Amino acid sequence: MKWKIRHSEYLIQGKYLTVRKDQVTLPNGHQIDDYYVLEYPNWVTVIGLTKNEKLIMVRQYRHGLQQVSYELCAGVHETVDDDFLATAKREMLEETGYGNGNWEPWLICSPNPGTHTNLSYTFLATNLELLQEQELDPGEDITVHLFSKTEIRELLMNNKIPQAMHAAPLWKFLSVFNK
Repeated sequence: MKWKIRHSEYLIQGKYLTVRKDQVTLPNGHQIDDYYVLEYPNWVTVIGLTKNEKLIMVRQYRHGLQQVSYELCAGVHETVDDDFLATAKREMLEETGYGNGNWEPWLICSPNPGTHTNLSYTFLATNLELLQEQELDPGEDITVHLFSKTEIRELLMNNKIPQAMHAAPLWKFLSVFNK
């Protein structure tokens, strides 16, 4: 039962964020005159494991929370890439220097389906090897860290991975591969 959009107005149109204000009518007839929608590009994240099964994590400052935290390798799906897998492989190589290995789709989820238009595509990459130095963008200050599954569980349990779109795929990974 979709909502009927009576009117839309763009308030912000940027490269990584567009804010839209909709006037909508719900199926029950109720009207909302200021429903805000955030149009983000789709994202990719990678659960990367080295050949000796260490999980590859990055650590960086996130200004929204004003804190440094551990995350999966991730990035915005760029139109220069053929598909989401190409974006994931490029981001992993640029941010961490790791590549090759075996890649498979792992999880697709929405950051917030109530207000966000994008999806996050997570890939599981195994048997990765260090191929090169990082190739960071000017606005990136990222360090690479390798963890065991036990250490990742501890980080999750102690809220050291606050990014929900990274914690969810990691919890799934640990539930499947906790043998």
